[in-house]
Amino acid sequence: MDGDVVDTIDAFHFGRFYLVQPKGRGHRSGMDAMLLAAMVDADGPIEVADLGAGAGAAGLGVAVRLPEARVTLIEKSPDMVAYAEKTLALPENAPVAARARLIEADVTLKGRERVAAGLPDDIYDHVIMNPPFNHAGDRRAPDGLKAEAHVLLDGLFDAWIRTAGAILKPGGQMSLIARPESIADIITACGKRFGGLEFTMIHPRQGENAIRLLVSGVKGSRARPVFRAPIFMHPEGSHKFLAEVDDLNNGRAAYRRLGPRR
Repeated sequence: MDGDVVDTIDAFHFGRFYLVQPKGRGHRSGMDAMLLAAMVDADGPIEVADLGAGAGAAGLGVAVRLPEARVTLIEKSPDMVAYAEKTLALPENAPVAARARLIEADVTLKGRERVAAGLPDDIYDHVIMNPPFNHAGDRRAPDGLKAEAHVLLDGLFDAWIRTAGAILKPGGQMSLIARPESIADIITACGKRFGGLEFTMIHPRQGENAIRLLVSGVKGSRARPVFRAPIFMHPEGSHKFLAEVDDLNNGRAAYRRLGPRR
């Protein structure tokens, strides 16, 4: 019976990989994760870390699109780690799982504790993240697992971006997706760690307010920030995705930086 089902197995990129996710509770990955995955671009081997990976959607989205990418999924919730383990064990995911590993660790760890958890300095080419995006004063999620994934605590952007800066190689790229109202916190957290910041607002349709923000930056860069042309998801009066967005969402295209990737 459907009432007894606690997991779902969901296809992404038209069945090029699958995700085991909790049903009716916790964080369920979707378009945010796929847009984040699209921000990784490479012509050859690349080491990618997915901070707060959940069941592994964004990291695996990268690995499926880039055949020479190796991804590390980093997640602190034992519950979501279990879902990532189920995801990697799916027979359908065997080709991509061979280039993925999973680390159970708190993204906010510092120094020796972070290194001991398996996240040493200067080892990744690209770090991606989809930090919790609801402020604590917003309406709380109905279950604890979802609240843990969605509620942004004070200073969390700084902690996540600090970790990204530590584990990236010099010249490596950090990419994230967040709510537009977080832009000031993101700029402050990047500080002197990241430059060449590129910002893209995502709008449902022309004339509607932005609902998401894409940000990328380069470790150690001193280049000035760039505000890119906005992305519109749907044509007016429709819920159909525009072709560019559909390609990003389904792994047919990358959202490349305007400036140097490294």
